[in-house]
Amino acid sequence: MGHRIGRWVADHWVMVVALVVLGYLFLPIAVVGALSFNRPSSRVSYDFNEFTLDNWANPCGPAELCSAVARSAQIGFLATVVATVLGTLMAFALVRHRFRGRGLVNLLVFLPMASPELVMGTSLLALFVAGGVPLGFWTVLIAHVMFCVSFVVVTVKARLAGMDSRLEEAAMDLYANEWQTFRRITLPLVLPGIVAAALLAFSLSFDDFIITNFNSGTTVTFPMYVWGAAQRGIPPQVNVIGTAMFAIAVLLVLGGSVGRRLRVRR
Repeated sequence: MGHRIGRWVADHWVMVVALVVLGYLFLPIAVVGALSFNRPSSRVSYDFNEFTLDNWANPCGPAELCSAVARSAQIGFLATVVATVLGTLMAFALVRHRFRGRGLVNLLVFLPMASPELVMGTSLLALFVAGGVPLGFWTVLIAHVMFCVSFVVVTVKARLAGMDSRLEEAAMDLYANEWQTFRRITLPLVLPGIVAAALLAFSLSFDDFIITNFNSGTTVTFPMYVWGAAQRGIPPQVNVIGTAMFAIAVLLVLGGSVGRRLRVRR
């Protein structure tokens, strides 16, 4: 029996390592999901005490929790829209056009991704204070757009670089003008990369704490609420919000995968 198991592991060691790594990555998420059904013995306790559905029935137990989640979602949505539009335009310009300073622009695009968030947060704070801009909702939004644009540019650039330009040439050979070629050929091919970039930007914006903490003023987002609540005991509804966000992300990915397979079959 032991020999068979060892033989199977030797033949499938890549899959075994992948399963171990995936288990390591998803273990914290599983713990958060389990704690969302937990009634803790005290406010500062995180042990699994008693199974309950009350947390899911009343996810907005603390009054400030849902307002913080809504504020994070609002900032994330606005930052995603602006960053996706700007980043997509920049990606098209960098991939499709040759101009003086193109290499420098590519380098500058990577700098926000390579810079520590602490440096970006303090730099933006100094900029806003020097400019006399009051800290609050709009400074957080501007800061999120600034670091999300880089991720959008890199994601859309990768999609554009892997696209076969001969498809556009064939469309124009068949008497399609520039707009028809873009609408019927280019945009459908690039759209998965744009959607992936938008989802990544929203996740980064919704999850950000360090840059937000420096530039938020009195604005409280969901990560800042969790950080403040940790000092006096995190309510179990926080685990509900985290589990729900993860479930929504999984459903979006599965929906995109199923839709792509259906289109291929058709």
